[in-house]
Amino acid sequence: MVTVLALSAALAYGVADFLGGTVTRGSTAIRALTWCVPIGLAVVLVSALLTGGHPSPVPMAWGFAAGVCGGGGLIAFYRALARGPMSVVAPVSALAAAVLPVAVGVAQGERLDASVLLGVLLCLVAIGLVSMEAGGEEEAGAGTGGRRRPLDSGPLMAGVSGTCFGVFFILLKQAGDGTGLWPIVGARLGNVAIVAVVLLVLAVRGTGAGPRLSGRTLIVLALLSGSLDAGANVLYFIAVHSGMLSLAAVLTSLYPAITVLLARVAYSERLRAVQRVGMAVAVAGVALVTVG
Repeated sequence: MVTVLALSAALAYGVADFLGGTVTRGSTAIRALTWCVPIGLAVVLVSALLTGGHPSPVPMAWGFAAGVCGGGGLIAFYRALARGPMSVVAPVSALAAAVLPVAVGVAQGERLDASVLLGVLLCLVAIGLVSMEAGGEEEAGAGTGGRRRPLDSGPLMAGVSGTCFGVFFILLKQAGDGTGLWPIVGARLGNVAIVAVVLLVLAVRGTGAGPRLSGRTLIVLALLSGSLDAGANVLYFIAVHSGMLSLAAVLTSLYPAITVLLARVAYSERLRAVQRVGMAVAVAGVALVTVG
């Protein structure tokens, strides 16, 4: 059950990221988030009301903390892309997001069967491989041009974003499942808080949030991305409370494979050899996890 739910979450996250990336091509990340985050909150709120349970302060607080970390991780990820090549940023972020929950799960006494453990290790390798993009001259220049503060480098910011995503996975596990989906509502409220803070900072600086979303297509894609991201949150939440944190987090972190495949189909982007190997490794890893 946890395998199906976690892989479904990976699928939803992957599609949501692809759609969100499409939207940002016509605007900016923060503008896209101003559409994605509110619709995501609406989706999980309706889901929580329909599935029962009662909002409780402690689980909601865990969820809110998770949402703050997740929102902060997304902002750090986009900042990392502005500081370093995708070929470095994506693997570092994805691997950090997967390894941290595994370490916490093992520390808490989770023990995986030999075949499942091997499958998890293969999935970790696959996450890095499928996330790798070719770092062009333009990307490299973004990471090296001008004077950069050491604490604002691409790889370091990628590590920060991945750590935030990993903490997001962990905190949703800590929120418990005795109050229905209300911890996810708390998480989306945390996302709203982060976006609001960023918009406030941009307003104070006078830099603005970039061009507004224009056109019905982009707006619909942004709303769909936010809805799928919220659905992925729900699927992961159910998955992590149906099984082990280490297993659910690693399988969910395979979402870059979905994004890469969609880019291949929609934009005719060629899969590099390392990405094709990553796909094969992911299939082998999932097969071992499923059999185990």
